[in-house]
Amino acid sequence: QITNPSGEGTDAVIILEKTPFREEKVLELLKKHRKLELQMSNDIYSTYHLFPPPELSEIKTTVVYPATEKHLQKYLRQEIHLVRETWEDYRDITLPFIQAQSFSTQWVYNILEKKAEADRILHENPDPRDGFVLLPDFKWNQNQLDDLYLIALVHRRDIKSLRDLTAEHLPLLRNILQEGKEAITKRFGVPGSQLRIYLHYQPSYYHLHVHFTALGYEAPGSWVERAHLLADVIDNLLTDPSYYQKRALTFALRADELLLKRFQEAGRV
Repeated sequence: QITNPSGEGTDAVIILEKTPFREEKVLELLKKHRKLELQMSNDIYSTYHLFPPPELSEIKTTVVYPATEKHLQKYLRQEIHLVRETWEDYRDITLPFIQAQSFSTQWVYNILEKKAEADRILHENPDPRDGFVLLPDFKWNQNQLDDLYLIALVHRRDIKSLRDLTAEHLPLLRNILQEGKEAITKRFGVPGSQLRIYLHYQPSYYHLHVHFTALGYEAPGSWVERAHLLADVIDNLLTDPSYYQKRALTFALRADELLLKRFQEAGRV
């Protein structure tokens, strides 16, 4: 909890993450700083605890404040269950749940309207139908390319998730794929062949967005039961314009999530 000026405690979420090592810093660490504690030695193998100086031990700290109960539950360790959602499940369970919850995406609209983070936008296609903005994800500190992470947010506000996509949206998806790769290559020198470009289902917020991450980075949510490669999504819609209104989709839900409870109540889990 964080105590506000009135003396009342308000919940907060603080996320601590060790940033990736940069090559030049590793060399500096090994050459100049040798505070090591031997833990185990066996033949050619040894393990140590190494204690770096403050300037080489950066920890990225993310603060969510004030944190709602949903935020708190999101970051607590929970059991995870796989759900196999048919189109009928989406229509009868998931969609009514989404509509009833009224998840806020105001922060997305603030970006699209240049009310916030305008200076962080790397690329924009301003077309209101087939355009988007591309900017670094807040999880990436931009100090190194190993954990490169950007997000494309579409200008349209009528596409909640993968389930809404049809052949109508192919121009938009192609723009994101092509222009996103070109912008990242131009700015950061990372070729498209070294990018993982995908959508989440279920997404963490219901405004269509696409993730761009370094291929060598195991980003949160990049596992097979959540990530759908954008190139595959485009091919699926070319094969069948209503592909995502027909097929079953698998995703993971935490034990405390209300959507899981809805599936359990319907006898689907």
